[in-house]
Amino acid sequence: MENNEKPEVWLRGPLPNIPTVLQPAAHALLQAQEEINRLNPNFPSELLWTKPAGSASVGFHMQHLAGVLDRLLTYAREESLTEEQLKYLRQEGQPPFPDCSFTDLLHHLNNQFDTAISQIKNTDPSTILEVRMVGRAQIPSTHLGLIFHAAEHTMRHLGQLLVTMKILLSDNDNRRN
Repeated sequence: MENNEKPEVWLRGPLPNIPTVLQPAAHALLQAQEEINRLNPNFPSELLWTKPAGSASVGFHMQHLAGVLDRLLTYAREESLTEEQLKYLRQEGQPPFPDCSFTDLLHHLNNQFDTAISQIKNTDPSTILEVRMVGRAQIPSTHLGLIFHAAEHTMRHLGQLLVTMKILLSDNDNRRN
């Protein structure tokens, strides 16, 4: 049997138009995007907001992935969060509209991945060690720190999302049998 799967993104070589120093962050974001898009788009909507053992729901992780990328990259651009971004943050974990599906959340997340990669492509490498202020408390980080954290935070929540989905689908299958 032939294995047609591609190697992980970081094993495919340099990404075009991405500054060398930002390649690892772009690799991680693109890997997360690929893995999320391989998930079953028919994940049951009735399980989307279920919190197994009190943990975060699949819906929360999908929203949070998009929201954190947006917020961290806003700080990386030396901008403050908008009221719309703050409202989104407050509503993470709640259905954004009736009958919201996994596919709806995936579409929004894919748009955010595309925006993040575009921003990384347009990042001037000479700015990566510049200080960037984070949050209302104006805590100092660096341009590179924010981009790196966006990537590692994404991978952390991807892992949590995958485990939560597996638990919910297993429990759902067991209830049906």
